[in-house]
Amino acid sequence: MKIKAIIFDVGGVLALGKYTNKPLRGHRLFGVHNYISKKLKISIDQWFDAIDTTYALSIEGKISKQKTLLIISKNIKTSEKKLEKILINAYKRHFKQNKELFKYAFKLKNKGYKISILSDQWHVSKKALMSNRFYKKFNPIVVSCDVGIRKPNIKIYKLILKKLKLNPKETIFIDNQEWNIKPAKKLEINTILFKNNKQCFKEIEELIK
Repeated sequence: MKIKAIIFDVGGVLALGKYTNKPLRGHRLFGVHNYISKKLKISIDQWFDAIDTTYALSIEGKISKQKTLLIISKNIKTSEKKLEKILINAYKRHFKQNKELFKYAFKLKNKGYKISILSDQWHVSKKALMSNRFYKKFNPIVVSCDVGIRKPNIKIYKLILKKLKLNPKETIFIDNQEWNIKPAKKLEINTILFKNNKQCFKEIEELIK
């Protein structure tokens, strides 16, 4: 079946981050969280305790951005405005736009392919990473904090397919985490585990030829 759409993840794919080789407590965004704790002048353990379930609830869209900031700011005894500024700066400082991949995606769009986004973000990271005007060229965009579901819940993959109005075999999903790839494979979506741009381009070309 002919490929008609390519679905991109954001963190680790369209936005490349500086990750530590030894994630703390399972957090791959150690650089971001470490930066935040230093700016707030608290320990990394205090920061993780402060965000605890609030962080997860925000990613899943179970609470609003305002409530997220209110709860965390109260926990660390700072203002919501100051907290949001530090959080946004942290993400912008530790992530950079994958310009080469954006350029390639837009070339695909010009050739008639749909380009879409499926990403897990909490309210603050979405504002920091996805405010760039280039994201307006992707359609549809499904972000966990907006739809109330996160990967690897199979419902979020079904949602993007519904919005695309395509058969799973007509799509390619690109993500940098293997556990997010598995549910897509179960639905028979073509998948690419992102490692670098060269590898990603090669695998896309093999699937669309």
